[in-house]
Amino acid sequence: MSYIHAEGLVKQYGVGDSVVLAVRDMGFTIDAGEFVAVMGESGSGKSTLLSIMGALNTPSSGTYVVDDIDVYSLRQDQRADFRREFLGFVFQSFHLVSYLTLAENVMLPLAVVKRSGKEKRSMAEEALERVGLGGKAGRLPSQISGGEQERVAIARAIVNEPPILLADEPTGNLDTKTTRDVMGLLTRLNQEGMTIVMVTHNPECAKDARRILRVSDGVVVHEDRVVRQASNQ
Repeated sequence: MSYIHAEGLVKQYGVGDSVVLAVRDMGFTIDAGEFVAVMGESGSGKSTLLSIMGALNTPSSGTYVVDDIDVYSLRQDQRADFRREFLGFVFQSFHLVSYLTLAENVMLPLAVVKRSGKEKRSMAEEALERVGLGGKAGRLPSQISGGEQERVAIARAIVNEPPILLADEPTGNLDTKTTRDVMGLLTRLNQEGMTIVMVTHNPECAKDARRILRVSDGVVVHEDRVVRQASNQ
């Protein structure tokens, strides 16, 4: 079985005449180490799908299996453990805490990890080093650029070294050059073995993925393999 396997996913909101199907009969597989982009018009179900994949939004029906774990058969506490062990999240809004240093922001997912404060600080500094911000651990979010804030958000997502990174429009608020820098970072993380699923409206960003799932009206309607240029390998 593939590393990630979804079958017959449905997400229904409302009842009676007001029912909306945000996701309907959606299925796909993703292998370990893949970089998959999810594209579609606004309201097509992309973000709902990502929230289901993040174990944050219980589907109305269907199955979602990761590494042979049937995610939505887990209890809520088990699901929280699954998120902590398997998933890192990156969002369009950086969600950094303004009064915490960059290192302290990156340490937030480690709050429930049984490690010493010194070990957690070291893990945060290592994550910042991986995203190119090793010398700025003591700064506040207001003291760095938007692109650097997104790098901090990525460092926070990978500080636990999760096998899967879920990114929802991670470059949506960034200029073209900074977007390329962030996509280069995501590509490098993927080359290091991380499985990445990224929702994006930007076709240039999607070119960095290995595969594109095109979503419309809550269904995967097409799948494209991406042929990368030699310079991006």
